[in-house]
Parts: sequence; structure tokens; C-alpha cells
Amino acid sequence: MKEAMLWDAAEGKKVRCKLCNHRCLIPDGGRGFCLVRKNEGGKLYSLVYGKAVSWEVDPIEKKPFFHWFPGTKAFSFATVGCNFRCEGCQNWSISQAKEISGLELLPDEIVKMAGQLGAKGIAYTYTEPTIFFEYARDTAKLGHKEHLYSVFVTNGYMTPEAIKEMGPIDASRIDLKFMDEKLYNTYCHIKGYEHVLESIKLLHKKGHVEVINLVIPTLNDNDDAYRATAKFVADMDKDTPLHFIAFYPANKAMDIPRTTVQALERARKISMDEGLHYVYVGNIPGHPGENTYCPKCGEMVIGRYGFTITKYSVTKEHKCPKCGGKILIWDETDYKP
Repeated sequence: MKEAMLWDAAEGKKVRCKLCNHRCLIPDGGRGFCLVRKNEGGKLYSLVYGKAVSWEVDPIEKKPFFHWFPGTKAFSFATVGCNFRCEGCQNWSISQAKEISGLELLPDEIVKMAGQLGAKGIAYTYTEPTIFFEYARDTAKLGHKEHLYSVFVTNGYMTPEAIKEMGPIDASRIDLKFMDEKLYNTYCHIKGYEHVLESIKLLHKKGHVEVINLVIPTLNDNDDAYRATAKFVADMDKDTPLHFIAFYPANKAMDIPRTTVQALERARKISMDEGLHYVYVGNIPGHPGENTYCPKCGEMVIGRYGFTITKYSVTKEHKCPKCGGKILIWDETDYKP
């Protein structure tokens, strides 16, 4: 166990965790909602520090990040645990595990492996990285020393206090599951979706963000939901990439059908009508909505098939080769970890 960050002592050896917006009040011997932070004798500890349950080298596009170091590989890892209980979670066997498991893999070992495997960065993913915050933060710090970027793949339910401690995290891919409190309550089992909106805005001020919306039939596959999501992102920054991803049945949501291509295309059209410059269709390999187009002239500047880049014509100055319009890209040209 490692003593946790972001908590306060409370009366009777209780502790108040300040890592995510559950802000759990945990009695001595108890665990938080995430099941991986435990009160021992009036101190809060992380039970998963250094305990990687899953790891792999992935294309950064798999996260998905489309505007952050395109075409690079990221060493991706997770621990057990999550602060959501999503009914359709694809990684539910580890995210909603009740027992602590994993192989000891300390931050310096992860950084070493990332370099040996040719990764340009490290991704904290598969489960919610907020719940293994100390592990991720220490790894990111060491990674920067070896010129490796660090990215969070997150549900955005961390507190503003946690975001202030995210200095070593360079970019965030955030799930905006719904623009509806009731749907967050019933499908994800959390309260206060406005905290997710706040996190997106704070992380955008901090650095690069991309927003993901999983389009789930019968829940958020309608024009009002698409428009509300797009308007929120556009009001923040029209250059923020927005990805609409196809749902497929998993975990407890096996009775919900897979998202249709037509629903994703409708979401993309509405979002572009709201003024967003980069709107994508995901989980549909080969769809034109996977590609990046110049917001000024419509030229395709990055072609993709699934997680593979098939064309890349953005200039070194991050401009469209046809009209000279600016293209949003973060890479080694203007950012060095």
C-alpha cells in the first residue's frame, strides 16, 4: 500500500477522499466507492499502486486521440477499479473487480518498458486512471525525464483539486457520456454530471483534450442529445475534436443493439452544423468520418482506416497543403515532454 494523495482527516478516524467527485467519507477499515482506496487507522492508502492488471503498446489512435502525436505508439496500462459502474462497460471484469489483483510493475519499470518497446508516450487507460492517480502521476513524472508524453483516458469525474495535481499529464481524452443527469444516474451510477462538464473545461485550459460520446441506442441516439453535446463542446472551443463512437453490447447492457452507422452520421452532421471543426465517427473502420479534413477548404489531410494512418499531408507548420489553413496537431514540432 502507498499513502494516498488528496484526502482530509475527519472525526473518529474517518477520512474524506478528495480525488473524485464522490468525495467518499470512509470509516476506518473501509474502502471508497472505487474499492481501491482504503482507510487504515485514519490514513488513506492506495491499494493498487504499482499493481498493473493490464498493459499493451497501442496506437495512440486507439484511445482515441486523433490530434495528439498522430501515428505514434503509447505504452498503455491500468489497475483494477473505477469510480463509475457503467452498465455497458467493455472492461467490466477489471474495472468493476472487487478484489485487488495485478503484477507488480513500478513506475520506473513502466518507463523502461515503454522505451524498449518503441513507445513515444504512456497512456493511463482501460480502467479509470483517476483511481490510480498516484501511480499514474509518478509514472508520468519519470516518463517526462525520458521524453515520453503522458495521456489520460478518463471519464472526467475527478475533482478540481486532482486536476491541479495533473501537471505531468499532457493531454486528456474524456468521455462525455450523456448531457443528462438521469442517464448518468441510471447507466453509470453516479450523481452530478456537471462535474464532468467542469472537468472538461478545466482540462481544456490545462492542455489538449478530445471528447468522446458513446452513442447508445434507446439512450442518447437522438438529435437533441447530439446537439446538446456538440453545443457544449463548440461553446468551449470549436477546434476541440469530438468523437461519436459506436456502442456494442457488453456487461449488463446485452439487450441494447449496436449503434447504426446512420445514427453516427447524423450525430456528425449536427455537430458540424454547430460549427465544430473536427468531428469523427468511431468503431466503423473505413468510414470517411474517421478522416481529418481542413476546416477551411475541406481537403482531407489525414486519412485513417481504424487505428492506422493511410495518408498524412499536414505540413511541418501544421497547415493544410492545399489552402494553408491551420490544422490542430500536437507533436514534437511544438511539444517536447
